Amino acid sequence: MQKNNLVILIHGLHHAPFIMRPLAKRLQAQGFNTHQFGYRSMRDGIKTNSHRLNKWLEENHDPDQPIDLVGHSLGGLIIRDFVTQYLKWQIGRCVTLGTPHMGSICADYLWHLAPAVVGRSYVDALDGTVALLPKHIELGVIAGNRPYGMGQLFLHHHNRKLRKADVPPLKQHLIHDGTVYVEETKLEAATDHLILPVSHTSMLINKEVAKQTIYFLQHGQFERR
Repeated sequence: MQKNNLVILIHGLHHAPFIMRPLAKRLQAQGFNTHQFGYRSMRDGIKTNSHRLNKWLEENHDPDQPIDLVGHSLGGLIIRDFVTQYLKWQIGRCVTLGTPHMGSICADYLWHLAPAVVGRSYVDALDGTVALLPKHIELGVIAGNRPYGMGQLFLHHHNRKLRKADVPPLKQHLIHDGTVYVEETKLEAATDHLILPVSHTSMLINKEVAKQTIYFLQHGQFERR
């Protein structure tokens, strides 16, 4: 039986490592070792948090052993920055959950109305300016299409603005998970992309999301029936 890599789980904005615990337990049940990496999402920028992940690995992990990375929302952008900046690590596969790879409209509104709410995670991350994904990285992207959460107040407002524009948007461009548009999760360089009926936060406790995450880590693609 193939030995599973260590999986580093990275939470999103305003969250803490414990929020990744349900997903971690499901990964562990399938034979993965996991680490829930914590960082300061508002006080520190993406470069600082990538550096701290690298430092943790230097102190706790053998660079000859591959690692997998799973990130929720902003955590997925940290993954992208990390795999670009720290090339000595052997990266197996990566999965992002509800990550706004193309930038976040919701974060844009908050940045202009109350920048302290997004803190230093906006610049070089949520503004859509993260480094390009290296060609050797296998990345699976999971997006949700169930709108639930405080962020939908901004997104509903944005959808109304789009509908009033001279050129109405395509219907699929209006779909979101309550915080992130499905279109924002799409990245041309990604290996696979999957949409599931979950909201931005509930995807962290959803069995199908966990199942698909595990499947991608093991096979390099999502399971389609």
